[in-house]
Amino acid sequence: MKYAQYVFLATLLSGIEHCLAQSCTVDSFSVKDNFDPKRYAGKWYALAKKDPEGLFLQDNISAEYTIEEDGTMIASSKGRVKLFGFWVICADMAAQYTVPDPTTPAKMYMRYQGLASYLSSGGDNYWVIDTDYDNYAITYACRSLKEDGTCDDGYSLIFSRNPRGLPPAIQRIVRQKQEEICMSGQFQPVLQTGTLRY
Repeated sequence: MKYAQYVFLATLLSGIEHCLAQSCTVDSFSVKDNFDPKRYAGKWYALAKKDPEGLFLQDNISAEYTIEEDGTMIASSKGRVKLFGFWVICADMAAQYTVPDPTTPAKMYMRYQGLASYLSSGGDNYWVIDTDYDNYAITYACRSLKEDGTCDDGYSLIFSRNPRGLPPAIQRIVRQKQEEICMSGQFQPVLQTGTLRY
């Protein structure tokens, strides 16, 4: 009798754990419903980041998003980057965004270009996981997938309209979204000193 109870309890706990377990497959991540690029446009400051493999902006990261006459979103980004492990320089990047599926406008494809020959160029998915347009935005990109559909190399940025930070209520929302994209505990703060020396 005790053995049967043990098996039942173990099976029940396993089932509960499975139900509570979150899927980390990239396709299961939700993005901002009815994303509005016009409301998203403007200046954003990175407060935290999860870096991809390779070269990535280090600190003082900001992005200015604008909407062109044809509706295309473009951005100019700035930040400091460390080259060769010791040389810290200010970097300017430009990006253009397309929406492959108009039914999910928050899932964009970003083509980016460093505005200097030593900076990289290329393209990444660019998903707006969540934003309230006035205070915060959480972006996500997965550069490569594992066979099981989870992300092998990805990055994320937590943006704020204010370089000084986010209020506690919004910080709770951001932490929840970090968990939902399976990146909880992987973010580093982004220093915002307000100065980029060229």
